[in-house]
Amino acid sequence: MNEQIQTAHSLHGFSLLTRIGLGMLFPFILITTWQLLVQSGYISQLLFPTPYVIAESFLDLILSGELWIQFRISLIRVVLGFLLGGGVGLALGLLVGMYRPTEKLLDPTLQMIRMIPSLAVIPLFILWFGIGEESKLLLIAKTAFFPIYINTFNGIRNVDNKLFEVTRVLGFTRKKQLTKCILPAAVPHMMLGVRLSLGLSWLGLVVAELIASTSGIGYMMSDARQFGDTPVVFVGILMFAGAGLSSDWIVRLVEYRLLRWKGTRSR
Repeated sequence: MNEQIQTAHSLHGFSLLTRIGLGMLFPFILITTWQLLVQSGYISQLLFPTPYVIAESFLDLILSGELWIQFRISLIRVVLGFLLGGGVGLALGLLVGMYRPTEKLLDPTLQMIRMIPSLAVIPLFILWFGIGEESKLLLIAKTAFFPIYINTFNGIRNVDNKLFEVTRVLGFTRKKQLTKCILPAAVPHMMLGVRLSLGLSWLGLVVAELIASTSGIGYMMSDARQFGDTPVVFVGILMFAGAGLSSDWIVRLVEYRLLRWKGTRSR
């Protein structure tokens, strides 16, 4: 039995290493090709600095402490905006999903607001709140609100009616029906909404910091663009990509933990 367990762990470890290796293969080929094309003169180094030059800029920003300072500001903005927009979206998604009169009252207005592009409301936010933190947080919150709202609403409405029949037979109260039946069944949809919302929160942050900001990774990129410091712009892009990927990985890990009762396996 012990040998079988050890074999299973070895196979799992080999499978994990294989997946990591395959995932790193394309970036390695892309970076190598990029470096060779720039060194050969086929691509302008002014517009596309080599990965080595970008790595040097990345290291310089780390050693100076500027990268961490700017990233921390951006991270706080994303977290606060996501919690604000996502929290309101979750609450309204539950409310509209549970009660049809509330759906008729609120959903048409919310869907109309959803169709307004975020870029269109930036001048209004700046007019109302200036270029301070309030306008940035509200822009991030707006982008974070709708994925969670829509997926929570759909998750509740897609709960199997047979589950409701079982809860009625067992005499569940409305509160117990919500906590023991509706929410567990809607969790997959809600977690999908969280993943989408978190990704869009980073997008909203980029828009907010590039347009009106005096701090953050987006501001660092905008400032570098004005001085023609292209490597720093690429460092900012990589920071946003890494932060978005890391946050998505964390949400997927939480999703896996929450859905273990369904026998969900990571693929």
